[in-house]
Amino acid sequence: MAEAVENLVLEHLKRFQAGQDRIERDLKEIKSRLSQLEIGVAGIRGDVAHVSGDLARQQVSFDALSDRIDRTEKRLELI
Repeated sequence: MAEAVENLVLEHLKRFQAGQDRIERDLKEIKSRLSQLEIGVAGIRGDVAHVSGDLARQQVSFDALSDRIDRTEKRLELI
């Protein structure tokens, strides 16, 4: 009877170890995928920063054109 109990405990321990091995593999995969997501987000942030810079440059150009139009209208006495 003691041998049967030992075998039963040993079988349970083997199952626990197999389950833990699966969990560890899954965790490694999740960490890898999370790292890839972080890299992707960093790339997106860089793209957004470039777009923001482009928008700022366009606004400066627009403001300069608007000033030129205002000066031209004043010279031609259109306003």
